[in-house]
Amino acid sequence: MNTQEFLEKIEVELKISKNSEHTIKNYVQANKDLLNFLNKEPEKVTEDDVKKYLSKISNRASSSIILFLAAIRYSFSNILKKDPTSGIKRPKRERKLPTVLSKQEIRKLLNSIENKKTKLMMAMLYACGFRVSELINLKIEDLDFNEKIGHVRQGKGKKDRMFNISSFLFKPLKSQIEQQKQNNQEFLFTGPKGKLTDRNIQKLLKKATEKAEVKKNVHPHTLRHSFATHLLEDGTDIRLIQELLGHADLSTTQLYAHVSSEQIKKIKSPIDTL
Repeated sequence: MNTQEFLEKIEVELKISKNSEHTIKNYVQANKDLLNFLNKEPEKVTEDDVKKYLSKISNRASSSIILFLAAIRYSFSNILKKDPTSGIKRPKRERKLPTVLSKQEIRKLLNSIENKKTKLMMAMLYACGFRVSELINLKIEDLDFNEKIGHVRQGKGKKDRMFNISSFLFKPLKSQIEQQKQNNQEFLFTGPKGKLTDRNIQKLLKKATEKAEVKKNVHPHTLRHSFATHLLEDGTDIRLIQELLGHADLSTTQLYAHVSSEQIKKIKSPIDTL
């Protein structure tokens, strides 16, 4: 079996298993990079070969190496019934604290946006704790104004979850829906070329961040991080935050317990009580 045949089989297996396009792309690319580096047929790849490639990419982040090893293990185990990574120790995942905006910075950012649709999209990323993919895949039918809730369909990990529609969003959301219905659109947000992409949202947010003169490194996920952190600061139970974010594991949500600067400020040093 040559490299191209192997890569095609990987793609088929991943699609059958209902993996996301993002996962399919990453897994196929990881295997392609390995095989191109080794210049070997897939059947002849050994554990030592994988280690050689790992030494080449050793300067990458732990998360990147973990993803690479997962891609190789999945592909070789499913296609060739062998695992050339079985004896390789996985690096520990780095736990970096995410960038978080203060409530004042969020307000400043939203107030800097003049376009109503752009402002609504950024407000929803923060107000609902959305991932970008969840925002751009949101459909008009997913919103229930009578119950004041919405539904994320098939989010990360193919899980559905509910979110609250805040009072702040009611009026602009209804206006956006009316406009989309007039244009016979299925999705809540679209652009001139149809469905929006992650890149569209990133560009809009970058422009807004610069205009608002927010000096932090802001990405769409920063608004999600800020949503979780501000809920924690306001006293929301961490298990409820886990549910709102759609985290499968509470340990992922607990990262925000280490981010909340407002909670840290409230802690008195024991020297002040002497």
